[in-house]
Amino acid sequence: MANMKKINIIGGGLAGSEAAWQVANLGLNVKLYEMRPVRMTDAHHSQNFAEMVCSNSFRSDDSDYNAVGLIHHEMRMCNSLIMECAGENKVPAGSALAVDREGFAQSVTNKIENHPNIEIIRQEVTNIEDFGDELTIIATGPLTSESLAKSILAKSGEDELSFFDAIAPIIYKDSIDFSKAWMQSRYDKIGPDGDGADYINLGMEKDEYYAFIDALLEGEKADIKQWEGTPYFEGCLPVEVMAERGRDTLRYGPLKPVGLTNPHTGNRPYAVVQLRQDNKLGTLYNMVGFQTKLKHGAQSEIFRKIPGLENAQFARLGGIHRNTFLNSPKLLDTQLRFKPMPNIRFAGQITGCEGYVESAALGLMAGRFAAFEALGKELIPPPITTALGAIHNHVTIGHFSGKKGMFQPMNVNFGLFPELDETRQKEAMKVRGKEREKSRKYQLSQRAKEELAIWVKENF
Repeated sequence: MANMKKINIIGGGLAGSEAAWQVANLGLNVKLYEMRPVRMTDAHHSQNFAEMVCSNSFRSDDSDYNAVGLIHHEMRMCNSLIMECAGENKVPAGSALAVDREGFAQSVTNKIENHPNIEIIRQEVTNIEDFGDELTIIATGPLTSESLAKSILAKSGEDELSFFDAIAPIIYKDSIDFSKAWMQSRYDKIGPDGDGADYINLGMEKDEYYAFIDALLEGEKADIKQWEGTPYFEGCLPVEVMAERGRDTLRYGPLKPVGLTNPHTGNRPYAVVQLRQDNKLGTLYNMVGFQTKLKHGAQSEIFRKIPGLENAQFARLGGIHRNTFLNSPKLLDTQLRFKPMPNIRFAGQITGCEGYVESAALGLMAGRFAAFEALGKELIPPPITTALGAIHNHVTIGHFSGKKGMFQPMNVNFGLFPELDETRQKEAMKVRGKEREKSRKYQLSQRAKEELAIWVKENF
């Protein structure tokens, strides 16, 4: 007979949805609170669960050589709802895992709505103390409502919980000029469900690139003076902020031309803007790396200066929003419990992880930690040698010196993993040059897969 204890989950994003799924599948009742559509955010467009507001990509799906692909693999081993729905809604994206964002959100919503142990409550939660001493997971993400954020801040003892994030525009494919644009993946790399030509590429010659940079720098920006002093998240900088750091910053960043040849000229361009498929129909493409705080009129004018986008029609223009995250290494314990109120756990981007899959991973862990507690058990966190363990360690222990501003949101990466033991290190050193780093990543990944398999066998 199922244990009928209840866990409250606040927020129906990727982390909240994953947490609800994990808890419910362990036989516990879930009350899932989501304020949309009663109250919308500045970035969401629907009331669906797990809506992807910034991009439609979960990034690399390569589990042997990439830490993001590795966390995909580990979450699949943990019966992740988010990975299951992503697999059902894949679109071509080279070696990355990208999805039809509307289809993906609808899949998550359908599964959540149809789970017999999940009750959905469409209302805003405004106070962290609303649930007394009941087990509760807060997964309200970077767009936590102002009233709830103030309540969390008051209990945390911190001065602030904020940073800026931005979203990129989406373009209708049929408005792109393919006499200038072309389809190609970098180095013609073929990924899952791809054919080596998964991105739309828009090449720029030297004069075109620098004219574009000038326009970016001069373009009218959104007024964010009321939040002056709030930092940007370094992993998702607005394109014009990157341009302000140096006229060639973009050409060595998201506009790098390496691995691409313009078939119209037979040459490698000076810079390349890439567009990635955003829906299964292939009618919408998003501008990779083009998060922006330009005003909408400026975006339409400036982005149409890119060769091939002269007549571009935008399904959505970019924007900037203020995000919320905790000083988690100070405020959360290793069970993701909020130290001032231990019945409450936090999950997702509000903990200071960054990225869709990392947010869902923290939701997965918070859900299982809470469920085990409700069942009178204790779940030991996954080993730090795994991708799940590495991102968990980052938000609970690692990368914190106690100094104000030192803790920053971070994606999962191999820099968060402990060094290899002597045996694996020797194996990685058997190759030379650039292949050595690749070999090291492979050894890190294989160790993680082996140790995660043991953890899953013991706890699932």
